[in-house]
Amino acid sequence: MSLPQPPIAPVRTKTTEYHGHRRSDEYAWLRDERWQEAMREPEKLAPEIRAYLEEENRYCEAVMAPTEALRETLFRELRGRIREDDSTVPEPDGPWLYYSRYRSGGQHPVLCRRPRYEQGEEQILLDGDAEAQGADYFQLVSAEHSRDHRWLAWAADRSGAEVCTIRIRDLETGRDLPEELDGARGDMVWAADHRTLFFTRLDEEHRSRWVHRHRLGDDPAAAPLVYEETDPGFFTGVEETESGRFLLINSHDHTTSELRIIPADQPGQTPQVMAPREPGVEYGAGDQGDHWLILTNDRGAEDFRIARAPLDRPGREHWEDLVAHRPGCLIEDMLIFQDYLVRTEMEDGAQRIVVRDCRSGEEHLVAFDEPCHELGISPGYEYDTQMLRFGYSSFATPARVYDYDMDSRERTLRKEREIPSGHDPDAYVSRHLQATAPDGETVPLSLFHHRETCPGPDTPLLLYGYGSYGMSSLPGFSPNRLSLVDRGFVYAIAHVRRGMERGYRWYRQGKLSAKRNTFTDFIACAEHLIDAGYTGKGRIAAHGGSAGGMLVGAVLNQRPELFHAAIADVPFVDVLNTMLDPTLPLTPPEWPEWGNPIQDEQAFREILAYSPYDNVREQGYPHLLVTAGVSDPRVTYWEPAKWVARVRTLKTDNNLLLLRTNMSAGHGGASGRFEYLREVAYRYAFLLHVYGAIPAVKKTALAE
Repeated sequence: MSLPQPPIAPVRTKTTEYHGHRRSDEYAWLRDERWQEAMREPEKLAPEIRAYLEEENRYCEAVMAPTEALRETLFRELRGRIREDDSTVPEPDGPWLYYSRYRSGGQHPVLCRRPRYEQGEEQILLDGDAEAQGADYFQLVSAEHSRDHRWLAWAADRSGAEVCTIRIRDLETGRDLPEELDGARGDMVWAADHRTLFFTRLDEEHRSRWVHRHRLGDDPAAAPLVYEETDPGFFTGVEETESGRFLLINSHDHTTSELRIIPADQPGQTPQVMAPREPGVEYGAGDQGDHWLILTNDRGAEDFRIARAPLDRPGREHWEDLVAHRPGCLIEDMLIFQDYLVRTEMEDGAQRIVVRDCRSGEEHLVAFDEPCHELGISPGYEYDTQMLRFGYSSFATPARVYDYDMDSRERTLRKEREIPSGHDPDAYVSRHLQATAPDGETVPLSLFHHRETCPGPDTPLLLYGYGSYGMSSLPGFSPNRLSLVDRGFVYAIAHVRRGMERGYRWYRQGKLSAKRNTFTDFIACAEHLIDAGYTGKGRIAAHGGSAGGMLVGAVLNQRPELFHAAIADVPFVDVLNTMLDPTLPLTPPEWPEWGNPIQDEQAFREILAYSPYDNVREQGYPHLLVTAGVSDPRVTYWEPAKWVARVRTLKTDNNLLLLRTNMSAGHGGASGRFEYLREVAYRYAFLLHVYGAIPAVKKTALAE
């Protein structure tokens, strides 16, 4: 059966000049001039642009029509690994245990509580399925109960544009108060009076700029302004310390931060700066006893240290070491209790948890056996406790939740993620590898495959990468990827530079003028996997999303012959044009990451040299599936649309090139846990389709 003809976008060349360099953009017209309105209300997208995106969607569906049965099989398989009536481990807070659960067939969480010390019925605080009824998109972003357990503030996004409305529910009556706090980011915190709520509002450029204070019963339009961030490159948010004694306003970009302090029992007090912002200095803080504990990279502590300062003298000049800086050992996070300090560290791609008894100063490690794993510590609601809750998973081990007694050092397994369709961790193999980059640096690789798979030159391999903003890609459990691994795929993560798997240096060596290391690291990982016999040249599928989609685009421009296919989810591929447009939501905050090409000619030329859209050329490209979202405020829909249009014009092969745009969702894709699984099934069906027949190493009843 012959394939339908792909859409060809009209060419309307727009010419710009910066630093004496003239550039032509033949698809700039895909950027709707009223994009802010279209992002929040997708139906307002310009008709011509909408018609083009819908034509691409129709072409995508026509090409993928032969996979319809496979997609349904994959969806049932993915859904079969979910316990549909799942629930979280209850979190104690005073007289209540708080938790969330799903009902069988439900798409959204149900927030609940039940009495802690006596038998009593469950109380439903918020029913996500009921709130989502009739909506094209619904995402419960956050919910916070007041300390007297009377009120629940909850934030919901109903467009996918990450713009929330906050409502306040009376938990005695189950009804929402009439006031609505619109244009919110979704972060919020209660003061100690149980009546005052601090929250963050977005400006027209979708930047969190204002912190407001709302008192129950007052006019929300008149909520007093507590703080305004005047630097367009900074985001602002609100939080509270673990003790609950202080509220914090956090202003930050990707490399610099600044905290303002408000006593929780004095919500009307003017916020006081802890330490004025200094370029390149990051810090976060919490209180313990009569001291602040500060996690910071100041004074050359590239991989961070933990300092102490008196409560009444929080300034930087009073910061004294509690946990000294150790080069190469990144302190990722800290959690403060009344008598304990817990931190997570990362060294050579391996995470660990360190517990410090602040009464004695004694420290100990929480030990784990598997070489490839992912950890996370959870703050909970209670401060005066010796119980730490943490999460653990590995490539093969489903997520586990433990309660750990920091005094006795005993751990209790509270929950392991159930895989209803069955899962045997011993049926899989995971290992660490090292690739060598062109500059001699060793790049870690995490590898995962079924024990019955015998990797070789014909083995399909999915290579995932991200490599931006210091975000590490850790080898945790994903039940979804089993649908590929059980069909003979090898799955690998390239821990490329600009993550922090090997400390802050790893991040620094992949940003600004060193960004090219991210791409050459990924290529080196692909070549190493080929040379080591795990796959063959032209048998790799590259996968990345957002800034990881930029990684995919740049690598395909440079070494397309290594890859058979690629998936670029909401890819940040029009980097130079975006960094030249200060009206876009993330552009000023991103300049410390990529450089400011408006003011800096060197930054302009460096970004120009790798920006995927600017470097598409006449050559063959692998099979490619690209996704986008009209409501996406992070990577605007026209970036992937323009990139696909240009690749389609210049590519010299007959491989598939598909653009699938979600016309009513944003960066995270469809809302609802089952709708998201349909998107995963679509991606996997694309891969299985373009790879052809692959002998499965494991069959399930669902697959049969």
